[in-house]
Amino acid sequence: MELVLAISVGVVFGAGVWLILRPRTFQLITGLLLMSYAVNLFIFAMGRLWVDKPPITPTPAIDPAQFADPLPQGLVLTAIVIGFATTALYLVIMIGARGLSGSDHVDGEEPRE
Repeated sequence: MELVLAISVGVVFGAGVWLILRPRTFQLITGLLLMSYAVNLFIFAMGRLWVDKPPITPTPAIDPAQFADPLPQGLVLTAIVIGFATTALYLVIMIGARGLSGSDHVDGEEPRE
């Protein structure tokens, strides 16, 4: 299962890099989103997913190995919220740039053939 997870994170991140190199702004934003999803999945996987274990210890006398680590979950949740905010900002800037330049090309010009 670790191999499947590692390959899927690599494929998603690679697809994000490929989309960032595309000439259109929507593809660039989609690539940034895919890269952030891959990083979130990587961070979440590094924290080890525990099934049917609470994230917080009820009393300090219990063995901490019986509980899930809440730090990766908190980091991923924070990254998701920040990702939504930056995506909204990127979309507003993209719409404004398209209105000003008349093109959604990254440098504002359509490629010449």
